[in-house]
Amino acid sequence: MGKVYVVGFGPGNSENMTEACRVRLQEADIIVGYSGYVKLIRPLYPDKSFDESGMTQESERCRAAIKFAEDGQTVGVISSGDSGVYGMATLIFELAGDNPGIEIEIIPGVTAAISGAALLGAPLSNDFAVISLSDLLTPWETIEKRLRAAATGDFAICLYNAGSKRRVGHLSAACDILLESVPANRLCGVARNIGRDGQSISLMTLGELREVQADMTETVFIGNAVTRKIGERMVTPRGYQNE
Repeated sequence: MGKVYVVGFGPGNSENMTEACRVRLQEADIIVGYSGYVKLIRPLYPDKSFDESGMTQESERCRAAIKFAEDGQTVGVISSGDSGVYGMATLIFELAGDNPGIEIEIIPGVTAAISGAALLGAPLSNDFAVISLSDLLTPWETIEKRLRAAATGDFAICLYNAGSKRRVGHLSAACDILLESVPANRLCGVARNIGRDGQSISLMTLGELREVQADMTETVFIGNAVTRKIGERMVTPRGYQNE
């Protein structure tokens, strides 16, 4: 029986990979992934075989991984961050179905919501929502509903896929939706290039966030009603001081 390890290798940098992820990829006969991610981890496994492909070819990658496993190989499928958060884990399960010839194991990684929050301080210390602004697979109307629900519920919010060459106005549109019920002075933060060269953070208000021209390197955080700035960090109190 072949195996498929679906691995999240951390916030875009092999140095932040968990030990479990590192070990499973070492066990793999072949590593399958998006070419941009393969480039990041190839130096760690110079003797491994790789099967890489470009953007929007997720289904092809997963089918290739399943075929390798059906042939008796141990396969590592890589996702940046965590494989179960906007990653490859669900697609592997969907395409493999109840295939008795392969064993699937999901190896958790560190998603951008967690790594970006750590850079900013502690913006997600109470209930929070994670929402992707990419409408490639999710209709924008659904994204709008989720933004409004998170805002009216006073969740701290983490936004993935805040912008790209194709989605130039998505972040400003999301801010306009949030501003329907959230004050313009709400504290927000942006983490850029998490775990990579050029890593940086910045704090701003929701009104200022609306003017940011975001791209795929940025993860965006919107605080809740009690989020505040402590020093140069963004902090959402858990409530211990209220006891």
